[in-house]
Amino acid sequence: MDILIYILCLIAFFAVMIAVGFYYRKKAASVEGFVLGSRGAGPWLTAFAFGTSYFSAVIFVGYAGQFGWNFGISSTWIGLGNAFIGSLLPWVVLGRRTRIMTHHLSSKTMPEFFESRYDSKALKLFSAIIVFVFLIPYTASLYNGLSRLFNMAFPNVNYTVCIIIMSVLTCVYVLLGGYMATAMNDFIQGIFMLGGIIAVIAAVLGKNGGFSASIEKLATESGWKYTSFFGPDLLFLTFVVILTSLGTWGLPQMVGKFYAIKDEDSIKKGTVISTIFAVVVAGGCYFLGGFSRLFAENVGGKPGIEGKVVSYDTLVPKMLENLGPIIIGIVLVLVLSASMSTLSSLVLTSGSTVTLDLIAPLKKKALTEKGKMLVMRLLIVFFVLLSALIAIFQVNSAGGTSVTFIANLMGVSWGALAGAFIGPFLWGLYSKRITRAAVCCSFITGISISLIQLVISLTKYSFGVAFLDNIVFKTSIHSGSIAMILSIVIVPIVSLFTKRQSKERLEEIFSCYKQTVTVKATEALKIDEEN
Repeated sequence: MDILIYILCLIAFFAVMIAVGFYYRKKAASVEGFVLGSRGAGPWLTAFAFGTSYFSAVIFVGYAGQFGWNFGISSTWIGLGNAFIGSLLPWVVLGRRTRIMTHHLSSKTMPEFFESRYDSKALKLFSAIIVFVFLIPYTASLYNGLSRLFNMAFPNVNYTVCIIIMSVLTCVYVLLGGYMATAMNDFIQGIFMLGGIIAVIAAVLGKNGGFSASIEKLATESGWKYTSFFGPDLLFLTFVVILTSLGTWGLPQMVGKFYAIKDEDSIKKGTVISTIFAVVVAGGCYFLGGFSRLFAENVGGKPGIEGKVVSYDTLVPKMLENLGPIIIGIVLVLVLSASMSTLSSLVLTSGSTVTLDLIAPLKKKALTEKGKMLVMRLLIVFFVLLSALIAIFQVNSAGGTSVTFIANLMGVSWGALAGAFIGPFLWGLYSKRITRAAVCCSFITGISISLIQLVISLTKYSFGVAFLDNIVFKTSIHSGSIAMILSIVIVPIVSLFTKRQSKERLEEIFSCYKQTVTVKATEALKIDEEN
């Protein structure tokens, strides 16, 4: 009976996804329609597309378990950081300016923006290569959060089947409907995520006698530091907040949502909707993970013993396995929603970036509109297939250098992408003083830090310098955070000492912000002139 409930939940979920793809197929006939939905996405679609691309199965299964175990209830700060630093501020600081300037420069991807904003084909190719290299392992990591939950619900079904089904269905609706199908499915999946996380939190707390009883039990069994305001390790908690929150400012699949916003009203409403969504989903996930130590016996742990080796990916599934088939069915749909929404956004970003920014510029004969559409669709299939194969290989392999390399590369992907792009993109929207040399410096710094971290993670190398070993390169979380902060700092500093673009060209680029727009009196006060 339980299996039947799970199957019915999944069939209903998949049927809706495919139907949406067919519905929007006519709106994906052009490159702009396929990649950006003809820049006509409203506030609800854009806000939910932003939120569901942000939060995947990685946060619900992996991060919620890992940081909930390490920080206790204070891990909720990570979710709140994601909501206000990673969701609210990007909408306020980047949203409007991104929409205006990318439309003015006719940019459909982040590499196209770098080319047009800084008049450099080299920056376009460099950034496109970075996107190609680091989005693939990031995409593959999305499948990992599914394995434990899938095996819990369907113990007799090979997990590889789940990866294949998820890959095929994601391909179908992205190929059919492009950005608008992805955005609408993100909206539907986002509703599942909101309802699912609320239901799971209520069930977990109810199992332990409610909120107060759960807090008291956690303090008694694991120590009061896991129920304290800032938890047992405030410095590490700060690094996690920086990495998971500030990263959205520089990730191409995240800022790309602002390219497609319809109008001013969509920005205002989208800001509020996106923030509330993040508070519930991210705040809820990390809050839930904070109680993972109450279920330590399910993973063979003793919550009072420090330094115990715990498989973090097992924590959340173990919290849920005795909550009944309805809750598990909801969680399956929740995690599938989170994974498929992020996967569709990533492969759409990868396919469009490689087509428009790598293949098209390098071809001697210009690609037609139909040619670009065909190449994009083929690349989307390729990226989904490649990421699925990597995930299957990692899950089914017992170990080895290659598997370790893949796992670590996934870990540094987020920091590498955001560490390379956040400074050039942010400052490029606001300052005329930013130079090509500064942008290139940020690219090199972000990638270098990430690759050094990858080598250290694989070789366990030590510099013998406390600051480097214990702060900068302690984990990919530390190095990724440092890379982002350095990008923001380096770009304006290097720009002070390097040659900028011509004054005429800069005036033309920034002229989009000076255009006069007529609005209603309810939106702007009219100042009466006195004679």
